[in-house]
Amino acid sequence: MTMSKAEGLILLDTHVWIWLLNGNDQLISKTCLSVINQSVQSSNIRVSAISIWELGMLESKGRIHIPTNCLDWVNKALEAPGILLAPMSPKIAIESSRLPGKFHGDPADRLIVSTARILDATLMTRDKEIISYGAQKYVKILKV
Repeated sequence: MTMSKAEGLILLDTHVWIWLLNGNDQLISKTCLSVINQSVQSSNIRVSAISIWELGMLESKGRIHIPTNCLDWVNKALEAPGILLAPMSPKIAIESSRLPGKFHGDPADRLIVSTARILDATLMTRDKEIISYGAQKYVKILKV
């Protein structure tokens, strides 16, 4: 999906959220940064609750480095302008277990995709498997 301007809700995949809040903007395309900047103004950016768990797991395994205590980082990140937490509802949880088509079994990815589907949000990601799923028209994708 190609987007030149913000249209509706944007859901950040976990890695995009981390890059954005850690100042790794160079890993995000100029088009995506433009969409993010436009979406911030209307508070149309969401982060799935499962991304907090995923961040904690990545940090505890040493796969990413956070310059502060993990919980402090999350709390500060959730105070960033225009970014709101998308809680995991029963509808999102059930949707994640019944995604149409073929999608891999990673629970975090399934919950992120189902969150985007239920919220009718565009999922901003670099994850190749999620992008392939989006190409099947099951979820709106904006490639980072």
